[in-house]
Amino acid sequence: MSATASAGARRLAAATLAAGALISVVALPASAADHVRHERSRVTISEVQYDAPGRDDRSNRSLNREWVEITNTARHGVNLDGWTLENEDGRTYTFDDYRLRGRTTVRIHTGFGRDTASDLFQDSRHEIWSNRSDTATLRNDRGRFIDSESWGHHRHGDLGQGGHRHGDHGHHHR
Repeated sequence: MSATASAGARRLAAATLAAGALISVVALPASAADHVRHERSRVTISEVQYDAPGRDDRSNRSLNREWVEITNTARHGVNLDGWTLENEDGRTYTFDDYRLRGRTTVRIHTGFGRDTASDLFQDSRHEIWSNRSDTATLRNDRGRFIDSESWGHHRHGDLGQGGHRHGDHGHHHR
């Protein structure tokens, strides 16, 4: 192989490598953006304590033993400001200026208390979740269905004990 042919081959190889590197760099932000967009929707109702242990005597202690847990399984935090948690009868709790950190859970109690990063309070003097059957529905600040948890025989179909539905952000469930 002549020196000229060898130099040409090296230039061609260098140009091919540079083009491949450029394509990789251009493709990286799109896939990273898709990953972040997918992670944002990872908020779920992880557990519901609808029947407070002990007597249901409407004391604040009893009311606060009734709760719903919301978990963010993604790495990044989610601003829940304006999101709602609602029972089948339409009793609604609206999150106010609350950010759920990544990979954490918040417990929303029925009764009165001091809000913290891990515990929020609905400030209700009455039970919210029916012991026999009910559905807890979580919606985002635009009213879009995110998740629900049902128990007992409820009005909106029979998912059996502890039925769980996750949102796909394309359909509204009720």
